[in-house]
Amino acid sequence: MKIAILGAAGVRTPLIVQAMIARQENLGLTDLALMDIDADHLKLISLLISPITQSPHTRFRITNTTDPFIALSNADFVITTFRVGGIEARAIDERVPLEHGILGQETTGAGGFAMGLRSIPVLLEYVKLMQRVCPSAWLINFANPAGMLTEAVIRTTGWQRVAGICDSPSSMHRLIAAVLQAKPEEVYLDYFGLNHLGWVKSVIFENRDHLPDLLQLIKATNNIPGLPFDADLIVSLGMIPNEYLYYYYYQEKSVQNILRSGECRGEQIARRNFQLFAELKVKSLTRDIKEMQSSYQAYLAERQKSYMVRETGRNHDFSTLDPQIQPSILDEGYAGVALDLIEALIGHVPRLQILNVPNQGAISMMEPEDVVEIPVLVSHHQLQPMAIHDIPSNCFGLMQQVKHYEHLAIEAGIEESYSKALLALTIHPLVGDYLLAKSILDQYQARHQAYFPALH
Repeated sequence: MKIAILGAAGVRTPLIVQAMIARQENLGLTDLALMDIDADHLKLISLLISPITQSPHTRFRITNTTDPFIALSNADFVITTFRVGGIEARAIDERVPLEHGILGQETTGAGGFAMGLRSIPVLLEYVKLMQRVCPSAWLINFANPAGMLTEAVIRTTGWQRVAGICDSPSSMHRLIAAVLQAKPEEVYLDYFGLNHLGWVKSVIFENRDHLPDLLQLIKATNNIPGLPFDADLIVSLGMIPNEYLYYYYYQEKSVQNILRSGECRGEQIARRNFQLFAELKVKSLTRDIKEMQSSYQAYLAERQKSYMVRETGRNHDFSTLDPQIQPSILDEGYAGVALDLIEALIGHVPRLQILNVPNQGAISMMEPEDVVEIPVLVSHHQLQPMAIHDIPSNCFGLMQQVKHYEHLAIEAGIEESYSKALLALTIHPLVGDYLLAKSILDQYQARHQAYFPALH
């Protein structure tokens, strides 16, 4: 079996390669293609992981390439994790709306809009190539915004073997299971929503809904890492929201926190990424792999520790949890989500996973091709969405508004339509103003230049 990773010069690649090596027998992996348009960074990543890729325990062939034709040819699974314009583009995505006093975030609001418009045309070109060189492959999309990009593929190309993945719901799942002192596979999360816009409305363990108990625990502790909400809000909702809903429930506070910090997350990551690759380059000259790995591990630790701290003003370090719980919530991150999905699709073992897939009737009053983030039964080359019932009207209204925005943004990206792009940004609940949307859109076009669609 062959797996191709598009965007393999990113900082997550060492983690997924390590996870693949650990699972190589279950996967039946024979070939791994690491593809990126940034040859210099790809070379550094390749050198960084060379101790494990060149180990006699690694029994599959690895190809590093800047050519998508080579990477995709005869692939069985394609994982997309590219970022059009690099991390510098994320900094622009986030800074422009902040200059107008509204949220700038990688996948949510105006920032997610800009990233989506840059990414949709690139992803669709890759799918066109897949139709020629690997027409039976599964596309596992991790490129953000994951739900919107997955839906663009389905609506535009008709490609059916596709799912969007996100590690946020799986992190919630592991944390909740750990608190219940259960294995994740023993706990069912009745989870619904869109990517980065979801809620847990029941937690089934040992044939009982434990959500009321968890809500009481949250109210009593008022500080659980990964849940940057006031306990009273969670109890009022009667559900546990995905961490990204912080940007909707605390719009003004999140913007104030970011502006007060003096640096948005994209700028912080861009600065730290530049430093990391500069260190890797220097240490690569003497092929000091141990020092390269030391720099990389320090980078990962700092990135994890600083996650959502600027935006929320809270420390989300899991080390504050009970020491007996901590090991239960550590896993392979998005690599684990992707490889769990692949193992289930090849028939190794069926799994229930929270994925971004076409609705297909799972949520009433949403279109069949609307990509939603819900539990899915994954079995041999099959995805079966689980039915979702009784969605609170406040959640459904927000979902519908964001879904209408996504429809327009997808059409704008495909048609290169300025008017649809402007309308999409105007109706997003985190923007909600025509003149504001126009100013932001025009600045995105000016600052992103060739990376942004030539809207007309």
